[in-house]
Amino acid sequence: MYGDPATIRRILTQHGDTWAVVGLSNNSDRAAYGVARVLQRFGKRVIPVHPKAETVHGEQGYPSLAAIPFPVDVVDVFVNSALAGPVADEAAAVGARAVWFQLGVVDEQAFDRTTSAGLDMVMDRCPAIEIPAL
Repeated sequence: MYGDPATIRRILTQHGDTWAVVGLSNNSDRAAYGVARVLQRFGKRVIPVHPKAETVHGEQGYPSLAAIPFPVDVVDVFVNSALAGPVADEAAAVGARAVWFQLGVVDEQAFDRTTSAGLDMVMDRCPAIEIPAL
């Protein structure tokens, strides 16, 4: 199940505090901007991943997951479902421990590939909604 409560809890509490947020830019009207701020309030280091590679919420951005020069624990994906699968594959390739697809982002094949590769994965959920509930 791609919204399994135990998996959600494990990702939020046990998989580490460095989160790469794919789709995060300085556009404060976008959901990623607010979600990243909530994650920071709960002690997560939020790394922006966006073609513009902007610094957001005080953290240097990078144009891709592969460009980040240090390990990331969780990859939070704010791109549409059609683009999300390759991001999940890249997350596995860079050694992330988990992938989180935001509300409305679902790719069942990516879920199967990612979990088969040994990563935890959640789809169609928002960590900014889930983390305060812990």
